[in-house]
Order: sequence, then structure tokens, then C-alpha cells
Amino acid sequence: MNRRAFISDITLALLAAPLAAGAQPAGKIPQIGYLSGFSPEYDNAWFAAFRQGLQDIGYVEGKTILIEERHVSTGRDEKLPELAAQLVRLKVDLLVVAGTPAAHAAKALTSVIPIVMTNAADPVGTGLVASLARPGGNITGLSDFNTGVVAKRLELLKEVIPSAIRVAALLNPANPTNRPQITLTQTAASALGVTILSFEAERANEITRAFVTMKRERSMGLIVIGDPALGAHRTLILELAAKNRLPAVYSQSQWVSAGGLMSFGTHFADLYRRAATYVDRILKGAKPSDLPVEQPTKFELVINLKTANALGLTIPPSVLGRADEIIQ
Repeated sequence: MNRRAFISDITLALLAAPLAAGAQPAGKIPQIGYLSGFSPEYDNAWFAAFRQGLQDIGYVEGKTILIEERHVSTGRDEKLPELAAQLVRLKVDLLVVAGTPAAHAAKALTSVIPIVMTNAADPVGTGLVASLARPGGNITGLSDFNTGVVAKRLELLKEVIPSAIRVAALLNPANPTNRPQITLTQTAASALGVTILSFEAERANEITRAFVTMKRERSMGLIVIGDPALGAHRTLILELAAKNRLPAVYSQSQWVSAGGLMSFGTHFADLYRRAATYVDRILKGAKPSDLPVEQPTKFELVINLKTANALGLTIPPSVLGRADEIIQ
């Protein structure tokens, strides 16, 4: 074989060789599809943390990375499959998904495009991944699920209202992560001498009816299980809790910023920031199946003293001393 023929054969072989999984061709700007089960207003701060995470790594949006966003404006899940399909049709290089319903919508549409979860609750229990250590398939990322967090919300409510023996729990039955959280809450309730009254709701009229029943059944406190659809009705839920003078604990701090009594849960901005590292590793050639799913490591307790005063409550110093943020 002469030298020219040898070089030609090597060149053809290199052109024909497949790229490593997730690796980007030289000069191609990777495009990320962001699929959120939350409204743009609800997860705006979290999404900003994700973008900041990319920037901290060295990505420049519009120059070295592109992001195409899709949000569910109402918090309802029905539109997620179509929004996911739009991103798949754009042939994005990677999907970043916010919330368990969004993760399931993306998984149902593609087994090829890598998927990074920002905050999926119980990804093993809901069938998103095979295990946290070895997710398998094309999905990895972060879980916001921690069994201790779920129990702690009830414990905090009991500390603030020691006399509470009947506590309502509001959940969305369409969200596969809500029922396991109710089960964990009921287990914690047994040890605290509390009876949990579960109320299922997704739409505004269902939420209103649930509060009527809570009052009739003499609920002394409320736990709102984290869910995009319930989050979309945040204003209504906060108004009804205030109207019925029902002390409530929530899963995310923006409820407290908007007037809720207190929240305890995962620091979501931290999860979204960490999700950027998954995006970077996958774009550089790592396989999602080889990247373990990480759990939350940072949590926050936020208390609204103005709301506590309106409800005639005195927050114990032992609880105030543990707060990460106190809203006056």
C-alpha cells in the first residue's frame, strides 16, 4: 500500500468512527432541552441556579451552549408529553428535567437522548432508574427525596403546636411521589400521637372542598406535600390556610416567602446548581448509566414570623434557633 492510499484509509476510518456517547463534534454548540413541570414563575430561581452552575463551569449561554425551555404554565401534567416531544423533535443533545412527572414524560419519549434530573423524588420507587448507584438506561441526576425530611415536617409542626393531634395532609393523587410521602408521614405520626387526615386534590375546586372538610373534621395543622400542580395553586392554598387559621408546613421556601407559616426541605437551588455538573460530564462523553444519582445534602428551614403572629402562634426558641431564614 502506498503512503497516499494509507493516509486515505486512515482518514475514512476516523470519519466513520462513532463519537463517544454524549461527546460533541468539534465546533458544534450543544443544545440543552429544559423541561419543567413547574410554571416559569415558580421555578425561576431554581432555573437561574442551574444556569449559574453552567456558567461557573465555563459555559457561555448562546456561545458555547444553547438552552431551549419548556414549562407547564398551570402545573398540570397533561401537557408534559407534548412539550417533551417538542424538545425531542428539536434533536437536543441532552434533556434536563424538573420534577418527577417531567422526568417520566421525557423517559417515555426517548431511550437515546441523555436525561438529567434536577429534583425527582424517589426515582427508584417510581421506576425512573434501576438504582441510585447504577441508574442504567439514559437517566441520571439528582433526587430531592429524603425520608427524614418528610418526617421532620410533622415533627416541626408538632413542636410549634404541641396540642395538635389531628393534622391534615394535602396531596395530589396523580403524582406518584405523593402517596409514599403520605405513608412516611403517617408512620411518623404514630410515634407522635398524631392522626393524619389525608385530602386528595389537584384542581382549584377540589382544593377548596378539601379545606371545607378539614375545618369540619377539626384539623389543627396542615402539611402540603410537594407537587407542581399544588404549587400552581399556591396563592389559593395560602389564602385558605389563612382564612381557616390553619398553621401549615410546606416543602419549599417560596411558600413561606409568599405568606406561608414555615417550610422545611431540600435546598432546591443547590440541586439545580449541581445538575450542571452532570450536563458537563455527559457532554464530555460520560454515559448517564455510569453516573450515580445523588441525593440532597443541603436542607433549609424557613419561618414567617408575621404569619405566626397573625395565627396567634409563638414559635419556640428551639425552632427559631434552627431556622436558616426568618421572615419578619
